[in-house]
Amino acid sequence: MTHTTDVAIVGGGPGGLTLARLLTTGGSARVTVYERDGGRTARTQGGTLDLHADTGQRALRAAGLTQAFRRHARPEGEDMLLLDPTGTVLHRDDTPDDSPALRPEIDRADLRDLLLDSLPPGTVAWGRTLRTAVPVPASAPSPDGEGSGGGWQLEFTDGSRAEHQLLIGADGANSRVRPLLTPAVPQHLGVNAIEGTVPDIDRTHPDLAAVVGRGSYWVVGDGRSLVAQRCSDGSVRIGLSFYGPADRAADWLTTCGIPFDRPDEARAALLPLFADWTPDCRALIAAACAGPLTPRALTALPVGLRWPHRPGLTLLGDAAHLMPPVGHGANAAMRDALELATALAATPADPDAALRAYEEEMFTRTAGVADESARILAMITSPAGGPGIAAFFRGETRPGA
Repeated sequence: MTHTTDVAIVGGGPGGLTLARLLTTGGSARVTVYERDGGRTARTQGGTLDLHADTGQRALRAAGLTQAFRRHARPEGEDMLLLDPTGTVLHRDDTPDDSPALRPEIDRADLRDLLLDSLPPGTVAWGRTLRTAVPVPASAPSPDGEGSGGGWQLEFTDGSRAEHQLLIGADGANSRVRPLLTPAVPQHLGVNAIEGTVPDIDRTHPDLAAVVGRGSYWVVGDGRSLVAQRCSDGSVRIGLSFYGPADRAADWLTTCGIPFDRPDEARAALLPLFADWTPDCRALIAAACAGPLTPRALTALPVGLRWPHRPGLTLLGDAAHLMPPVGHGANAAMRDALELATALAATPADPDAALRAYEEEMFTRTAGVADESARILAMITSPAGGPGIAAFFRGETRPGA
């Protein structure tokens, strides 16, 4: 007997779309992805991701998307230059031409597009923001053997409704599905960030393009850091992080007085905070301030978060285990998708057993990843700063050691 599971995935990020691809190619599930964006170009997707061989790339292999990934992946994006604010080089990684591409970079937008393009038409329901989800009671079989196994009724902010057998929350840090399973909410990590973009840098700022190079340019000081990251569209993403004693507060972004929506005034407010940094750093900041800036408070869920199982419901990715943004989050989400799809394929007649098995595996696996991510962030923001990070990249220390 063929069992077809009706699955709702809330959230169209890397984890949710990877799960949709794996389930639709398996043929044993009807899948709808509910995404709050109005369409694939509704907003920018951010910078780049380094997809790891045993997590993100492994999921793409299972999804039959390795060739599509290689068309967009940039092994040279693994290049990295680490400096201190005086311009002293602390560590350098130059990717050889024959690199095995264990962690190549891919733009978030490119990854999202290749996943979207792999799905059957109509899989993604755009412009659907979840308002509520309530369980549907199972009904007794009728004389002809038909009955309802329960499920979830979803209501969206546009007033529409839908009913599905399984509900998967893949809706990120501020998940609307998570409260159905746990009261846990992300906590501020004492780090605040400001992001901007320098478009078409090779034409508009060729001198700064040479400074950044092919990958990442990373400057770490006392309570401050700057990361410039090359993207495939010719732009460079600039990120400024603040974690000194005066700017660790959760409300710093709203009380610091930096007018993020007024570029000229934002530039005038930011540059004095980096007065003793190199001219290259200050020029990158000034160039990023030519356009809009995005403030972000860094948050994370408790390491090792678990919840009691609830029938027909689970979480993946940031909704389940939001971590500091040090390179593991998207990879963990895509690995979640692979493990969940594998579990559902193994027990098609009992999808709830699959959810239980997935959760136990996910809880154990991601607790270690989240702990390592927390330790890496602590290393980055420690007084040792750049030298400590350089020692880590050289393999001389471990996070937290």
